[in-house]
Amino acid sequence: MDAVIDAVNAQLAQLHSKLDEIPALQRLEDQTSVPKEYISISGAFVVLLIVIFGFSAGTISSIIGFLYPAIKSLHAIESTKQSKTNNPDVTQWLIYWVIYSFFSIIEVFVDFLLYWIPYYYAFKLAFLLWAMLPQTRGAKFLYDSFLKDFLKSRESAIDAAMRDARNAVSESNEKDE
Repeated sequence: MDAVIDAVNAQLAQLHSKLDEIPALQRLEDQTSVPKEYISISGAFVVLLIVIFGFSAGTISSIIGFLYPAIKSLHAIESTKQSKTNNPDVTQWLIYWVIYSFFSIIEVFVDFLLYWIPYYYAFKLAFLLWAMLPQTRGAKFLYDSFLKDFLKSRESAIDAAMRDARNAVSESNEKDE
């Protein structure tokens, strides 16, 4: 039991050191006298409960699936501009956005079925976290294992559909003018 407590305390200490980089959490800790690691764990738990019980779960899972990756993508782009070298983070985030887009398109078409799956948004959030986190690199796994071959085999058809859509939009705009 002591080993478990020591492991938990080590993880809390590691979390505390990472949270030291966030000034807002430091101010909140000073105001409330509650350690910032407890504040962040409590906040994550509240978000998880909201997602599990469905209160704006779709919105929350979409925000989490979009906001963090968008910020990290911008950081990766800027670091590549500054260092003038290839940054593997840019590739990771490009792959994530391909997976996220593919997932979003599928979700649009099967939304009426997803409504009936209990805890769907909790599963969606877990999937998006798995796909986005650098520790798991789930998006890269999915892309390399499944999506790359699927998209490559249909590349000419996808390009033709995009060309047809662009032409249809152009024709529609010309008619409106």
